[in-house]
Amino acid sequence: MPIRRLPPQLVNQIAAGEVVERPASVVKELVENSLDAGARALRVEIEGGGARLVRVRDDGCGIPREELALALARHATSKIASLEDLARVRTLGFRGEALPSIASVSRLTLTSRAAGAGEAWRVRADGSDAPLEPEPAAHPPGTTVEVRDLFHNVPARRKFLRTARTETAHVEETLRRVALAAPGVGLVFVRDGRETLRLAPAADREGAERRLAALLGEGFVAHALHVAHAHGGLALEGWIALPAWSRAQADQQYLIVNGRPVRDRLFAHAVRRAYEDVLPHGRQPAWVLRLTLDPEAVDVNAHPAKHEVRFREGRLVFDFVHRTVAEALAAARPGAVAAPAPPPRAVPAQATAARPPGPPPRAAQMGLGVAEAVAAYQALAGSAAADVPAAAQEETVPAAAGDHPLGRPLAQLHGIYVLAEDPEGALVVVDMHAAAERIAYEALKRAWEAGAPASQRLLEPVTVAVSPPEAEAAEAHAAELARLGLELDRTGPDRVRVRALPAALARADAAALARDVLAELAAHGTAATVADRIHEVLATLACHGAVRAGRRLTLEEMDALLREMERTERAGQCNHGRPTWVRIPPGELDRWFHRGR
Repeated sequence: MPIRRLPPQLVNQIAAGEVVERPASVVKELVENSLDAGARALRVEIEGGGARLVRVRDDGCGIPREELALALARHATSKIASLEDLARVRTLGFRGEALPSIASVSRLTLTSRAAGAGEAWRVRADGSDAPLEPEPAAHPPGTTVEVRDLFHNVPARRKFLRTARTETAHVEETLRRVALAAPGVGLVFVRDGRETLRLAPAADREGAERRLAALLGEGFVAHALHVAHAHGGLALEGWIALPAWSRAQADQQYLIVNGRPVRDRLFAHAVRRAYEDVLPHGRQPAWVLRLTLDPEAVDVNAHPAKHEVRFREGRLVFDFVHRTVAEALAAARPGAVAAPAPPPRAVPAQATAARPPGPPPRAAQMGLGVAEAVAAYQALAGSAAADVPAAAQEETVPAAAGDHPLGRPLAQLHGIYVLAEDPEGALVVVDMHAAAERIAYEALKRAWEAGAPASQRLLEPVTVAVSPPEAEAAEAHAAELARLGLELDRTGPDRVRVRALPAALARADAAALARDVLAELAAHGTAATVADRIHEVLATLACHGAVRAGRRLTLEEMDALLREMERTERAGQCNHGRPTWVRIPPGELDRWFHRGR
């Protein structure tokens, strides 16, 4: 077959295969054009999942009569004029392919009235080579693009479309990304004649959070931390959800780079790594983050549909994002964020008797100093609190609950939970083992990062029976384990001797601790070093240093635990990502007992 030039219409239809995958692709391209035109209000309508109709109307700058036909010509754009412009793209669209590609596989009508023009004009295209001639139309300032019968002339493509319900879901997800990326733009979505979404422009953080709640649910906002940090030409702003709002899928992860909603594996991995100490296994974090950087530092031309970007200094971006998110999560300790209240349960009718009038009863006040609290906690869980600054130990803990976010301890329940009253009279319930585990883990991490932690030599070494692979792991990683303060010798094919424990875990069961650490190493193969899996090993160590469920605590020990939680990073979750405490507001308690009705 001889080489020949393809007809322009076939070229457009081939290009449409890259740009127009489904109705949601049409919506994305048209909405991005509207945003580039300076639109402050968008109205999106679809019928039949978008296969039958997609209509996008905006109040942007509009298109003059003499440029209407050119707007449907391939590689015609107002957004770049040189290679230098391509290196610093600031608009969402720039290729000049979207409108002609869509027009080649649909029946398209483009109606527009340019800013300051006295009348509007319209052109129609139906996938043929017929010349486009503008005709007068009635239209307010702005543009409307109407796309009917998508793929009507490409039946092989049309049969790959899913049900109207599935295609609608893809359109909704596209609009969700656009709405998160452009919070200052109002958006109305109409599906099969019924308005299903109306978003007002967000002028401030409060408005942005209302929009977040409408798009991702009230639960996301209730569990979200606001992040805002800039350094070295990079700026990150947005919301990250606490680990309690983790998801089974990565369905609430939204990245906006220089105003463009995109996906990027490097960025997502950086965020995931920041959550590694606090997220349950197999769960995904939820976040909406906006990264701003020099346009020349990011390539937005890496994907035909502009779904992805490529960072020119990926390692710099990774480190910046990881550090920013990790520090925000670390700061989410009691008092910095509110703990979610547990769902209410039915209360027996006989429990609804009213309490006597007047203020609620209060327990006797405690006058426990921090130095005493630290000593009590060290006695409770080894020396996990040993690195509390001396200045802090000289302070005095006032008796009133108002000085501490977690309040003052009241009692212990089932040998597992510490009950406390916070400054607002809410009931705080703490899982004492989970909280102590996090405290011990953070102390071990600090000791590891500062250098080799101190060891506590055993008066008599303990010989432990292990499996041959575990004995081999002890021999292979003896030096690295010693850096953690755990000194082991292999004494036989299936025997090890424990000579020293980390000082923070001096009270731990030496045999059980050695077995668990060696099992962790052996399970991941002898090729993996302790340094590769340092956090997993430290978490295993911390578990043995935590106070065990079933142990009865004194009020002094409970108070010490609460105070140490308030000082500890990431104290809201245990090492496995489960919450360490919940807060039940007074109003919730009143509802349980039908008070105030």
